[in-house]
Amino acid sequence: MKFLHNMFDRMEPSFTKGGKHEKYYAIFEMFDTFLRQPSSTTYSASHVRDGIDLKRIMITVWLCTFPAMFWGMYNIGHQALTAIATLGLQPEGWRTVITSMAGYNPDSIWASFVYGAMQFLPIYIVTFAVGILCEIIFAVVRGHEVNEGFFVTSVLFALCLPPDIPLWQVALGIIFGVVVAKEVFGGTGKNFLNPALSGRAFLYFAYPAYMSGDSVWTAVDGFSGATPLGLAALGVVPQDFVDVYGNAITWGDAFLGNMQGSIGEVSTLAILMGAVVLLWTRIASWRIMAGCVVGLIATSLVFNMIGSEDNMMMNLPFYWHLVIGGFAFGAVFMATDPVSAAHTNKGRWAYGILIGFMTVLIRVVNPAFPEGIMLAILFANLFAPLFDYFVTQANIKRQTARRVRYVQAQK
Repeated sequence: MKFLHNMFDRMEPSFTKGGKHEKYYAIFEMFDTFLRQPSSTTYSASHVRDGIDLKRIMITVWLCTFPAMFWGMYNIGHQALTAIATLGLQPEGWRTVITSMAGYNPDSIWASFVYGAMQFLPIYIVTFAVGILCEIIFAVVRGHEVNEGFFVTSVLFALCLPPDIPLWQVALGIIFGVVVAKEVFGGTGKNFLNPALSGRAFLYFAYPAYMSGDSVWTAVDGFSGATPLGLAALGVVPQDFVDVYGNAITWGDAFLGNMQGSIGEVSTLAILMGAVVLLWTRIASWRIMAGCVVGLIATSLVFNMIGSEDNMMMNLPFYWHLVIGGFAFGAVFMATDPVSAAHTNKGRWAYGILIGFMTVLIRVVNPAFPEGIMLAILFANLFAPLFDYFVTQANIKRQTARRVRYVQAQK
């Protein structure tokens, strides 16, 4: 490590102001801060409340996605190997160089994990490589540092994609998310939309056949199977939820993640593991998460009371809404984005409740697009500044009235 430290010390003058490679300082600084701690130390009182900083926040959120990530890799592998064994298919493609070593037994945890990893890791690598390249280009042109926020954006974007998505679409989606949804508005801290969700929304509307339907949730060519949310949109009641093999899908299966779906969104249990850490470290707002749940439950109960014989989504119980689709993943990781979410406590409640309300509303009113959490969060992102404005103005009026009463009492 001393060699690495000395190497960066020798290189630094060439990248600082006036150096030969001054315009590439952003790239040097990115590797420097990633591989070693800053050399500057504060010896006097610095009035720092705690040791948290942007890098630590982003890395913590990144690590909190690991339970959902690892379960997602196992699950998509298990779903694919089960389909391969059932249909008697022979896996093909470059991935078989690795997957053949682990075998194709769906009952093997290792084989399922390896197969799933070979589906997810290329998606994540493409996401990270293309996205970080966009970040570096904008950092060099603007002369600012490469922000660690992309660590979170990259993993969230990759985890909310179907496992069978073409890699070139992954690249297009993350370019849109980083460039259009973030860098155009000034970069990290200035975007008003969630970059990961913006990239996914772009892919959904640009290439709907690859982002929805029954054939994109299992990484096997020619295999088709609906998710529980898709079944509900077709009018199937929860008691009749079955997979393509005729096996019943219970609420417990949906909670644990034993079903088809986007890579990181299937297991509510794994997502809650990350949520516990985010709440314990106070990185994520519990008010936003609670607001999402309250809004979803309240709206679902209202539709349940209204009822419908034609639209069975109106009759879907709230406890099923909580565990199918991407609601849990969105409420924990997407809605709590500290940049695009509301910042006042009351505003966070309103923001979260709006997300829960819109999620159920979209699922019920538009069965053609049953996954409502993505659009619900993007819609709420637009209203987050408005919520904060009203809360702030109310506080100002209340404080002004208090001062007036105080002055009058002194007379």
